[in-house]
Amino acid sequence: MEFSLKHASADKVRSACVIVGLYEGGKWTPSGEAVDKASAGYLGNLLKRGDIKTKAGACTLVHSVPDVSAARIVVVGLGKPDELKLKTLREAISGALKAAAASGAEEATLFSLEWSAAGTSASDRAMHSVLVASDGEYRFDHLKSKKNDQDRRLKKLVIGAATRLSATEERAVTQAAALGSGISLAKDLGNLPSNICTPTYLAQCARELGKRHKFKVTVLERKELEKLGMGSFLSVTKGSQEPPKFIVMEYSGARKKEKPVVLVGKGITFDTGGISLKPAAEMDEMKYDMSGAGSVLGTFEAVAGMKLPINVVGLVPACENMPSGTATKPGDIVTSMSGQTIEILNTDAEGRLILCDALTYAERFDPAAVIDIATLTGACVIALGHVATGMYANQDDLSAELESAGHAIWDRVWRMPLWDDYQEQIKSPFADMANIGGRPAGSVTAACFLARFAGKYPWAHLDIAGTAWKSGRDKGSTGRPVPLLTAFLMRRTAG
Repeated sequence: MEFSLKHASADKVRSACVIVGLYEGGKWTPSGEAVDKASAGYLGNLLKRGDIKTKAGACTLVHSVPDVSAARIVVVGLGKPDELKLKTLREAISGALKAAAASGAEEATLFSLEWSAAGTSASDRAMHSVLVASDGEYRFDHLKSKKNDQDRRLKKLVIGAATRLSATEERAVTQAAALGSGISLAKDLGNLPSNICTPTYLAQCARELGKRHKFKVTVLERKELEKLGMGSFLSVTKGSQEPPKFIVMEYSGARKKEKPVVLVGKGITFDTGGISLKPAAEMDEMKYDMSGAGSVLGTFEAVAGMKLPINVVGLVPACENMPSGTATKPGDIVTSMSGQTIEILNTDAEGRLILCDALTYAERFDPAAVIDIATLTGACVIALGHVATGMYANQDDLSAELESAGHAIWDRVWRMPLWDDYQEQIKSPFADMANIGGRPAGSVTAACFLARFAGKYPWAHLDIAGTAWKSGRDKGSTGRPVPLLTAFLMRRTAG
């Protein structure tokens, strides 16, 4: 979708569709008032007759409003003026854009900058307008032999404003468009089937990103991983015919001496559970087990597209977890890159086994912070559902940064405990640790396992098992937490 900004009065915009807001009680937003005044109260009369609804999110399509240049007007209810919050704002934008697209319009002008949601600036509202539009227009139909010709979509969205636009608002639209591209990339990678999106495919995607945006990409092969002593990572890939890849991306947007932020993404392109085989039901969704890797690639697409002045390193350990005669077995003991030994009690707890070696590898970059992202535990889904991402951190400041960024971009996290008390659960009589700690606090003990490899830098772990994709009729990747990671990095450049 094409995005732009325009300074104009809503009644004079030549557009296929103009979108204005209306509060409960019949109070128009400034652009709605301009349209109503230009049409000699035409909209007001419809409102009095009950033909226009004011309930939050309710949309009314009006054709051929007298003395107004736009072919259509969509009026969207915003609820009570003092109760408009970011969630309601995003829902109103989404509903209005769907109504505009359903009308047959291929272009719309949205006057959402004046919808003053609590705690948001005009540039925030510009950002969210573009992100909501980008999300609404996303489709994954690449692999269908026939496309849905009846699926109406907007091709262009203009963010309209009756007052002069600032450079901050213009930059917000440009950055949101880049972020939208990053989210879409993460969605595409997640939605691809595992026979296409293999570790080799992810590596090639990273190389293409690096070539297009001019950042360094290195892909380490099995022999190099063996030399590094990544026995934990390699134990996961033993049962698969697909070769493992360790992808290293280095984006240098700041001076060399500035420490980078390192993003580590779990890249299990398909997870059968290995010898600890998963149940057959919904196993197809295990193609999404590389969503952490997809979010790192998507964040690099966004950050490079924005040309953010920051140094970022992306690490993606990528492989399959398959059962075979050569696969790792429950009870096997492996040695990680750090030298710590791990008793593998359950081969389906494989994400932490590839991440721990990547976290050790991250030390060589002397990072300002390290964030790992993984569809790690079903226990996190039980704890937090599909709303918030589980967050663990070894520093309060880093935790607060992520929490604030997530709330502002509406990709929220909830901090979970990382207390030493839980370390007792992953003790092993035969190795330095076990890779599981039993059913109680499963997400917490998984994070405690990772913490043993992340003690030399500020570190956060994001368990996205509940937020990376949706099941059911609307099944598909969400692209999370690309918005969170990108907003976090944007704020670091602003600070």
